[in-house]
Amino acid sequence: MIQFSNDKITIFQSVLYQTTSTVIELDDLILVVDPNWLPSEVEEIKAHVDAVRGDKACYLLFTHGDYDHIIGYKAFPDAKAIGSAALASHPQKEHKLQLIRGFDARYYVKRDYPVEFPGLDIVIEEDGQQVTIGSTALTFYLAPGHTPDGLFTVIDSAHVFVAGDYLSDFELPFIFHSARAYEETIRKAGQILQNHPVELLVPGHGQYTASREEMERRVNMAQSHLERLKQAVITGDEQALERLRLEHGFASESTDQCHQENISIMQKEYLNQD
Repeated sequence: MIQFSNDKITIFQSVLYQTTSTVIELDDLILVVDPNWLPSEVEEIKAHVDAVRGDKACYLLFTHGDYDHIIGYKAFPDAKAIGSAALASHPQKEHKLQLIRGFDARYYVKRDYPVEFPGLDIVIEEDGQQVTIGSTALTFYLAPGHTPDGLFTVIDSAHVFVAGDYLSDFELPFIFHSARAYEETIRKAGQILQNHPVELLVPGHGQYTASREEMERRVNMAQSHLERLKQAVITGDEQALERLRLEHGFASESTDQCHQENISIMQKEYLNQD
C-alpha cells in the first residue's frame, strides 16, 4: 500500500514487518529504495516506476543486505544498483538468497523474476561520499551497527533522509553487528539532521515523519535505549534488562531473540565476554 505520496516521493509499505520501499522522482533519475516484499507489492512499485519514469534512468538503492530489503532486486533488470562497499563484499550472499527461497517455499510464493543478490554499479566506500547523477547530488553515510553494510542516504534537493533499519517509530535497536557502531551511527543520524535540510525521514520499517521534533525523538529514543541497555549489562541489572525487553514493539519470540542478541553483543563489547 502507499503510505505517503507527493509530487516527488512515494513511500510504499508492505504488510510484512511494515517494511518500506521508497520511489523518489528526481530531475535526472528515478531512485527506488529497497523494493520489497510480496510479488504483488513489488509489482505495484514497478508499475508506479513505469508510470512516472519516462526516459529517466532507474537506480536501485539498497540500504543494507538483509533479505527483505533485497528481495525485489531483479524485478528491475535494467536498473543500476547502489550500495555500500560492505554490501558489495557481503560474506553471506548465498545465505541471504536461501532465506528468500525458504520464505517463498514456505508460503508457496512464486515470483516472475530471478532471485539474486544485488550486483552494485555504484559502491559507497567513504563516509559523506557524494555521487552526482546529472545535476542531482546524493550524499551517503556509512551506517553500521544493525548490520555491517548499512547506509544512510540524504538527498538535499528532495529534503529526504533515507535511514534504512534505523529511526523507526516503533522498532527499537536490533544490534546484529556492533553496539559501539550502532551508537556511533545514531550520533551520526543526529548530525545529519543538524547539517542537512531534512523535511522527510523514511525508516526501513514503520512510518515516515515530516516532523523535526519526531525525528529528534527517534534519535533520542534509540540513544536512550542503547545507553540504558549498556548500563544494565555492565551492572548486571536483570530487572532493568527485563524492562528493556518489554519496551520493544510487537513483542514476540522474535523480538525477545533480538533483545537477547543485543545483550550478548553488549556483553562481548563492554565486558569482554564471548
